[in-house]
Amino acid sequence: LPACWDSRLLIKDLHFDGVPVRIYLPREPSANKRRGVIFFHGGCGIFGSISKELKEKVTCRYIARKSDSVVVSVGYHLAPEHKYPAQTLECLTATVYFLKTAETYGVDPARIIVCGDSVGATYTASVCQELGHRTDIPKICAQVLIYPFLQALNFNLPSHQKNAAVGFLSRDRTVHFILKYLNKDCSLKEPILAGSHVPESINLKYRKWINPDLIPEVFKLGYKPPLPTVFLPQVHEQVPELFEPWFSPLLAEDAVVCALPDTCIVTCEHDVLRDEGLLYKKRLEDNNVHVTWHHVEKGFH
Repeated sequence: LPACWDSRLLIKDLHFDGVPVRIYLPREPSANKRRGVIFFHGGCGIFGSISKELKEKVTCRYIARKSDSVVVSVGYHLAPEHKYPAQTLECLTATVYFLKTAETYGVDPARIIVCGDSVGATYTASVCQELGHRTDIPKICAQVLIYPFLQALNFNLPSHQKNAAVGFLSRDRTVHFILKYLNKDCSLKEPILAGSHVPESINLKYRKWINPDLIPEVFKLGYKPPLPTVFLPQVHEQVPELFEPWFSPLLAEDAVVCALPDTCIVTCEHDVLRDEGLLYKKRLEDNNVHVTWHHVEKGFH
């Protein structure tokens, strides 16, 4: 049987406005229009695809079956061959297309959520921020962020220290993959890990949103504030992308954040990115966005 065959789902490979997608439609007829789920896979923007059988089986098929939803998995093209922000733009294009054509696939356009894991959650956050104030298309019903990457200013938060050497995604690998994704010189890794890429003016501006003091005390056991670091302008100038909200959604202004849909955030204890989910949770709640939070105490990235 073909790899994408399923007795309960009709699975098709399509293109949404030029972007490759794989769509999972329940075979059982429905009296009403179904929910829709747009899914962005993880992989640091440089790994993974919509054709991976494990990803299909575990994630997209499961969601489609268990929630009786139409699932669209977006096959954005990978970096560095396709330069940032091509991935975010393709996710945005596919989302807008599905919102506009949802009824063609038996989906209620008012019941569409956007979901992603790891960098897929980054794309989810970026797409929802971009579409929050749009009035020409249906509103996204909710967003689901599964252990999201959300900022590249501070790699010395409590979860970075606690899980620095945890596989698969160690602290060093996080920055290494970021530099690979952006097609930058990997020799920049150490100064970025130290925070030397961030001028004091930017640190001061975003301290209200990216700050270990905002992390609940229960998650700060053993945390040691890092020693002051020296700002290196030559490093800062080589990575301007790190300071863009499309790359670091935690840097979006409150006027953008307050327009976001209901949100579900999943964090894992043994994950360097744990605190980014916690910080975004607080930002959303401070802007009166309804947040459901699931924390997996023994979970890994």
